[in-house]
Amino acid sequence: MTAQVVTISEPVRLGSGVDKISWEWASTDAGAVVGSATTDYYTGVIARMEMIPDAAGTTPTAAYTLTLKDDNGVDLLSGLGVGSATATATVSKVFGDGLGIVVNSKLTMAVAAAGDAKGGILNIYILPL
Repeated sequence: MTAQVVTISEPVRLGSGVDKISWEWASTDAGAVVGSATTDYYTGVIARMEMIPDAAGTTPTAAYTLTLKDDNGVDLLSGLGVGSATATATVSKVFGDGLGIVVNSKLTMAVAAAGDAKGGILNIYILPL
């Protein structure tokens, strides 16, 4: 059995109070990553989301799913991580793509159907309210 591996870097303080949170992940043999929650609570607008798949060899399976949920179980990516491409990075922006707002919540990233020991990075940029 392949164990999941997740490294969370939080928060990286950028200019003007913007927080950058990164999840570097590798899936289990079932293609999943579960329970990767932040230790800090966040409040703000998710201004940008970057899904960056690993390179050849550990590239996730086509149409894998990535979610980012708040404490209420709401997907803050509004489904933008469903059916994700594998070969290229995906970038979404709040005003054009409908990313969510988080209020005093930990963030939990999960992956499904990525394939055995596949990986990538999720970067989230949060603007303060």
